[in-house]
Amino acid sequence: MEESVSPLPLDATDLRILGLLQDDASLSNQDLAAAAHTSPATCLRRVKRLVESGVIERRVAVLSPERLGAGLTAIAEITLDRQGAEHLAAFEACAVAEPAVQQCHRVSPGPDFVLVLQVSDMAAWHALVQRLFTQDANVRNVKTFFSVHRAKFETRVALPRLSA
Repeated sequence: MEESVSPLPLDATDLRILGLLQDDASLSNQDLAAAAHTSPATCLRRVKRLVESGVIERRVAVLSPERLGAGLTAIAEITLDRQGAEHLAAFEACAVAEPAVQQCHRVSPGPDFVLVLQVSDMAAWHALVQRLFTQDANVRNVKTFFSVHRAKFETRVALPRLSA
């Protein structure tokens, strides 16, 4: 279970900066400050605070899986035979170490984990199944869904609204 974290108090400038960075994290500090209607020094200080506080976890480029030859998306529900904390942690460690796993969620109720995976084709999927699910004696059931059409993919987090 993730630890409970209190939200960082944010003002309108913080929210503008976060919204802009969610759209384009490659903005220079000068461009970000201009778009956020603040000075470059203030902008730099605020971004540093947002990073240090963990509000900004990391800045990444969003790549096209299809253009990189990884066009098969699978969503897998995993149920373990034994659900003790050590068994859950062991499976989670294997899952997050696998490069094809884009997201790993412990869920409740239902299966123990839901994974979002990106592979090149069915042969790569089969190899991943052997590595991640078949070789683990504690995996009781795997139910997989293959994406046939992606209608939406978004990395944005809805930002809180300030009370007037």
